[in-house]
Amino acid sequence: MALARRRPACLLALLSVVAASFLAAPATAAGKTGQVTVFWGRNKDEGSLREACDSGRYTMVTMSFLDVFGHGKNYHLDLSGHGLSAIGADIKHCQFVGVPVSLSIGGYGTGYSLPSNRSALDLFDHLWNSYFGGSKPGVPRPFGDAWLDGVDLFLEHGTPADRYDVLALELAKHNIRGGPGKPLHLTATVRCAYPPAVHVGRALATGIFERVHVRIYEGDDKACNVYGAWQDAWDKWTAAYPATKFYIGLTADQKSYQWIHPKNVYYGVAPVVQKKDNYSGLVHHGGTMLWDRYFDKKSDDYGSLIKNYA
Repeated sequence: MALARRRPACLLALLSVVAASFLAAPATAAGKTGQVTVFWGRNKDEGSLREACDSGRYTMVTMSFLDVFGHGKNYHLDLSGHGLSAIGADIKHCQFVGVPVSLSIGGYGTGYSLPSNRSALDLFDHLWNSYFGGSKPGVPRPFGDAWLDGVDLFLEHGTPADRYDVLALELAKHNIRGGPGKPLHLTATVRCAYPPAVHVGRALATGIFERVHVRIYEGDDKACNVYGAWQDAWDKWTAAYPATKFYIGLTADQKSYQWIHPKNVYYGVAPVVQKKDNYSGLVHHGGTMLWDRYFDKKSDDYGSLIKNYA
């Protein structure tokens, strides 16, 4: 199934009408899970975190990004202009309505690395005391006493020397807890092409990641931009980590060349991904990762449709 390509606006409008007739009822695939994780924090115009959680479209929200770390004690949280003062209360609200909130580290910038065991342990210390159940004199908590629910690794850049495996194992040593009785969801958001880069693969080899989001929308990911390539990569990813949940990563940006029409998700993507036990098995429940809240909000209903077919 090829990704939907850009079409003239008039044709897109016609396809939307046609698609509505196909998509009026939810998919009946036995492998549906209804799980959708969305990235939030990349555009101030996307609205508040509370609004995203109250939309009913998502079962988890991932804030992005902690984009500077590994350089001594220098850390930077980039939420694209969102004010921090209200986010703590929004996190608690999201958790109250059953939508966990995690923090993604890394991103598309180049200001991060973990070149040594020490730098990995320092990052753990910063995460634990700033965003989770720890506290330490002199370490600020951007969201006050709110505790996040997880850490996501979004590692667009890195070298074989980076020690994200040490970071992951340190989280495991602390019982993978965000606080008393509060599980910490450890995830990784990866490019479609398999195998992953050495530093990503070494982290995943620890076997303690709850799930992996496989992004099939990156325009420069040439290994997956030919017909049928993403299906082959999906098969390899899910086979390599059979004990890990897998989410298929889609973009909600309708102007992207890699955007997939909901009709094609329904008939082409969902049937493929839902065949895997680590998507729809009795133990492992996968889903869809959506990039991002801003584009989904502009689309009106893309996320809602995707949730019905996830």
